[in-house]
Amino acid sequence: MEMKNVIITGASSGIGKALVYEYYKRGFQITMAARNFEAMEIIAHDLDPELKNILLVKTDVVKEYDCRNLIELSLIRFGRIDILINNAGISMRALFSDLHLDVVRKVMDVNFWGTVYCTKFALPHLLKTKGSVVGVISIAAYLGLPARSAYSASKFAVRGFFDALRVENLKTGLHVLLVAPGFTTSNVRFSALTADGSQQGETPRDESKMMSSEEVALHIAEGVSNRKAEIILTFVEGKLSVFLKKFFPRLVEKLTYNHMAKEPNSPLK
Repeated sequence: MEMKNVIITGASSGIGKALVYEYYKRGFQITMAARNFEAMEIIAHDLDPELKNILLVKTDVVKEYDCRNLIELSLIRFGRIDILINNAGISMRALFSDLHLDVVRKVMDVNFWGTVYCTKFALPHLLKTKGSVVGVISIAAYLGLPARSAYSASKFAVRGFFDALRVENLKTGLHVLLVAPGFTTSNVRFSALTADGSQQGETPRDESKMMSSEEVALHIAEGVSNRKAEIILTFVEGKLSVFLKKFFPRLVEKLTYNHMAKEPNSPLK
């Protein structure tokens, strides 16, 4: 049987890196996309030294041309596209009153427009294979997180986009999956933007108590295999919070504020 091809954005670290290892174990051809080409090379050569079944494409998802190029090169190399996982993302941490508007634009460009561009160019090929398109969002797509206004906005936007895309394709065979990890061990908090756009450089949370990137990757791969519509990970911060928000929104807002205010050096008073 012809091997299937999965495209993974943000493939150089964190959940993206874990997804590369997970799908390689499952016998897929893999197209890795990220800005950090050197980090992708290390991962790819660890798995497949001759790069027989792995393609590396240096990609900045905020650039429409890069996203089109990613899809075209993947198609040329492997002849088909079966799964697109929109994993590339960036976070931020600051009160909106202090936030430079350029930071909002950058977060939206990476998280929302990067997803839209890649999905747009991959869609005709995914329709041919009745494949899967995945959006890696966050609990912040369901709860407005204080000091994460731009991040929450970008993830809410991706969620709305994918929900609409799913309904549009009810009769085409396209599978649309949204995955909302809770806090996950990765470098996303180290590279999160502050009010002026500089990188945070450290994590305000205990990374050892979070779900691992490998566990998230396994949930995503299984969700694609089972063609699920939505996966919300973790219980208290994830499933329970989203459930309670429907019935007790003001209570959840207070609990969310108190929880986020406990972070070291929190901008919340």
